[in-house]
Amino acid sequence: MIEPNLDHATLAVIGLGYVGLPLAVEFGKTRPVIGFDIDAGRIAELQAGRDRTREVEPAELAAASRLTCTSDLEALRAAQVYIVTVPTPIDAHKNPDLTPLIRASETVGRVLKRGDIVIYESTVYPGATEEDCVPVLERVSGLTFNRDFFCGYSPERINPGDKAHRLTTIRKVTAGSTPEAADAIDALYAGIVTAGTHKAESIRVAEAAKVIENTQRDLNIALINELAIIFNRMGLDTEAVLKAAGTKWNFLPFRPGLVGGHCIGVDPYYLTHKAEALGYHPQVILAGRRINDGMGSYVAGRMVKEMLRRRIRVDGARVLVLGLTFKENCPDLRNTRVVDVIAELQDYGMTVDVHDPWVDPDLAHEDYGLRPVETPEAGAYDAILLAVGHDSFREMGPARIRAYGRELHVLCDLKSVFSADDSDWRL
Repeated sequence: MIEPNLDHATLAVIGLGYVGLPLAVEFGKTRPVIGFDIDAGRIAELQAGRDRTREVEPAELAAASRLTCTSDLEALRAAQVYIVTVPTPIDAHKNPDLTPLIRASETVGRVLKRGDIVIYESTVYPGATEEDCVPVLERVSGLTFNRDFFCGYSPERINPGDKAHRLTTIRKVTAGSTPEAADAIDALYAGIVTAGTHKAESIRVAEAAKVIENTQRDLNIALINELAIIFNRMGLDTEAVLKAAGTKWNFLPFRPGLVGGHCIGVDPYYLTHKAEALGYHPQVILAGRRINDGMGSYVAGRMVKEMLRRRIRVDGARVLVLGLTFKENCPDLRNTRVVDVIAELQDYGMTVDVHDPWVDPDLAHEDYGLRPVETPEAGAYDAILLAVGHDSFREMGPARIRAYGRELHVLCDLKSVFSADDSDWRL
């Protein structure tokens, strides 16, 4: 039987990235928590009080006095509750890649005991927890689901770089594999989430709720991207149009741009994969994905047109791209679509330099083969693309940014950081 009260349970958080670390830290302020990650370098960094994702400040890490970070599998045996927070990416064919999730389930299965609870936070398609993960837990542990151990699902809602909406201030959806498990899991999260919880009717409902959150955002951004393409052809400034439309109380404040990151650019493919497995071909969702996936090529093409309009030679031109992360004011490079623009510009025969003060150069090189420049060369570039709206770029102002360009150059402001008069083109 499941323990109705988990107040004294030791927790293990599997995966200490953007999602797992804030969770482990928050729980670690009041109860024993084992933070587990297979990356020994990551563990050493956290033990030294530093978080490379910048989601958790050193003072917050220090406040989690009951958190122990380790890569030792045996240490997990002390836990009664396991929370899995590993990535769920897509492969080169845009199919769900459950490899990290399956491996994490195997890890937990090796230490799982009778009465334990396994909670998944990774974004998946409806049914994945019980259809894909539970069989792994049963096979490796030799235990029986909902008799010897129980499962839950509580979708992560971390927004990297957002200092206003944090783990404790975002309402948490919870679910369990039995009514008793659901109650215990809901109470567990209610102990740290001040915004409250919402107990879903089933694990599948909670999984579906998560995957449509970002699918909805993806479609809304796709609509605005398509409108931006139309307005560009009309000679209208998209930002001006959106500001005017935004004066109506129920107009949604979405903006055009590159759609990357670990959620919005990935999650819809989990839903469409499951739909197609059931014999239904989603039309609206995939249409939105095609628009957003094509924005890198569109931006590069518009930049080339602006260069040709000013009689700037394209082949052999030098371009400076400001910003590489998938969003502003965070170091997250996962699934950044700025690389699509860079690849297109290189195909035109241009030499591209990238500058981003938020990025770890070694990680950028490892993930994308790009080595960002620490200080761009003044007066050296035929074109400048402001790709990510970091505050540091905003504070520089258009004049300082234009100083990187040659006497004749173009400045393209992808994120409408500056006014229309301050750039040669903006999305």
